[in-house]
Amino acid sequence: MTRKIREHRAGVTVALAVTAAIVILLSGGALQPADRSQAALRSLRPTGEAQLVSIEPLPEMEGESCQWQPASSQQRLIAAVQEERAAARSTAADIKGSTSIDRPPVRMIRDPYPTYSAVVVDSVHNEIILQDENLFQIMTYDRLANTPPTATMTEPKRVIGGPATHVEFNCGLYVDPKNGDIYSVNNDTIDTMTVFSREAKGNVPPTRALHTPHRTFGIAVNEEAQELFLTVEHPPAIVVYHKMAKGDDAPIRIIEGNRTLLADPHGIALDTKNKVMYVTNHGSVASSKDGKNFTRRPSVSGGWQIPDERERREVMVPGSGAYHPPTITVYPMNGVGDVAPLRVIEGPETQLNWPAQIYFDEEHSDLYVANDTGDSILVFKGGDKGNVAPTRVIKGSKTGIKNPTGVFLDKKNNELVVANMGNHSATVYPRTANGDVAPLRTIRAAPAGKVALDIGNPGAVGYDTKRDQILVPN
Repeated sequence: MTRKIREHRAGVTVALAVTAAIVILLSGGALQPADRSQAALRSLRPTGEAQLVSIEPLPEMEGESCQWQPASSQQRLIAAVQEERAAARSTAADIKGSTSIDRPPVRMIRDPYPTYSAVVVDSVHNEIILQDENLFQIMTYDRLANTPPTATMTEPKRVIGGPATHVEFNCGLYVDPKNGDIYSVNNDTIDTMTVFSREAKGNVPPTRALHTPHRTFGIAVNEEAQELFLTVEHPPAIVVYHKMAKGDDAPIRIIEGNRTLLADPHGIALDTKNKVMYVTNHGSVASSKDGKNFTRRPSVSGGWQIPDERERREVMVPGSGAYHPPTITVYPMNGVGDVAPLRVIEGPETQLNWPAQIYFDEEHSDLYVANDTGDSILVFKGGDKGNVAPTRVIKGSKTGIKNPTGVFLDKKNNELVVANMGNHSATVYPRTANGDVAPLRTIRAAPAGKVALDIGNPGAVGYDTKRDQILVPN
């Protein structure tokens, strides 16, 4: 048998030789000429298995290069091929399950600059604290910092960040007005609220940490009652803890249930004079099976306990998911359980579009809303309800506002500070600002005009071959 086989894929020579033998035995005739083999090669497509791509005659030799096998050997040849393929699949499975390849990517799509997700002013120490949700940092600046138009950025005074800090996808921020302690809420991975001293910096562990429900977002504190309020996006809830809670301490009360009209709640603000709380809702929601609870209350301790994510999903009605218009819902500050809102701000006149963090000014009864997708700051009155237009709107090309998710009123200095996730900036305005007004000052963490990529916890990736685009859901 004077034939030579040239393989298409390395590492399967034995399998190809046996396969070729089967082809010869079964065909019982001459093989295709070289020109037809080349045409066949051009039409091949990947199959995941070895393929015969061409056959060329060897130089003529005296005698036979291998011993002819009788036709009865065909079954043994087929068995040999099957055995070889099974061995190859087993090896591939072993490699897939146990081998890791440590090599740099060909290229990377990422935003190298901080993106500000929340802001607080420490008026006692004259500082502005900003959450950086992109690089997982807490950044402190001088209150009067103002990045020059030609400068790349403003250097912060202090930065908290690194694995030891347990700061990740940090979106909620609160500063203790007495001692300057920084409370940081993580939204989507670590499920922990961390607390740092005012002067903490670098990769340092928090002085205190509280285990929180998955997807916690907003934070507010009633200093008089020493209570800590947190919003939970999904399944929707408001959980209230003692302010000094830590570890696995249970909440002292929870607002949740279908009657609450909570729907992907984000921001939260308190009116301690009138004993009410304001909550912003993006609108996505599903129903609980009993209509009331996503949590449980153990009979032994009598305290509230929040189950894990799997258990919380099990109490939801399959197929009940829905998207409603964004709202602001108002509840009694001491509300508990499946309590209906006192009033709701909702409708096209409100201009609400993914409302995020909010701030309530008790002195002037003004509710400030960071209106993320609307690229605006909306101002409502404390008693507003229904389809009501805001009393003031800060919006326009002069404002520098782009995807605002954080807002804070510095009552001491009568200034409003906005955290813009869309353009790496924090902008400052007079308290009474309205319309397309330029900021008094701007703190930038990137070159002027640099738009944020808005990649936040991507869960998958796809490729559009028609438009040559990479699709990344966040």
